[in-house]
Amino acid sequence: MSATTTTDKSTDNKAAADNKAPTSRVSAGSSDKDSKLVSDQGTTSIADIVVQKVAGLAAREVRGVHDLGGGAARAFGAIRDRIPGASTNVGQGVSVEVGETQAAVDLELVVEYGVAIAELARAVRRNVINAIEQMTGLDVVEVNINVNDVYIPGDDDEPEQSSRVQ
Repeated sequence: MSATTTTDKSTDNKAAADNKAPTSRVSAGSSDKDSKLVSDQGTTSIADIVVQKVAGLAAREVRGVHDLGGGAARAFGAIRDRIPGASTNVGQGVSVEVGETQAAVDLELVVEYGVAIAELARAVRRNVINAIEQMTGLDVVEVNINVNDVYIPGDDDEPEQSSRVQ
């Protein structure tokens, strides 16, 4: 009997180890009838890109946010902006995970010099959560903010080129 118990434990341990897959930050919530997105007449699904754009626009609305995205994304965006007819990527610097009833957001911010970063992060988080919840009906479970640069006015100004000929 003890051999059977030992075998059962090792089988249980293997099953537990096999179930250690990466966990999602949002729950599927497929049986959640209290959701604004599920009704007797049908369900509404929200694409990741929708939540990404809403979060990007909401973050940019907050005074003190200079830009979104890392250095490479901003450089690529600057090149794209110089192309006639190209549109600005409002989702730049925003990654989202969207479930059936919940969403989680990660933001990459460039803040303006002199702004209190902790207060700015609270304002951005509040604005992003309000915008997503009002527009989509999804519950926002978290908004992670990574401040990766500080914008100093004058740093990105191109120096005047002097002409050798008059």
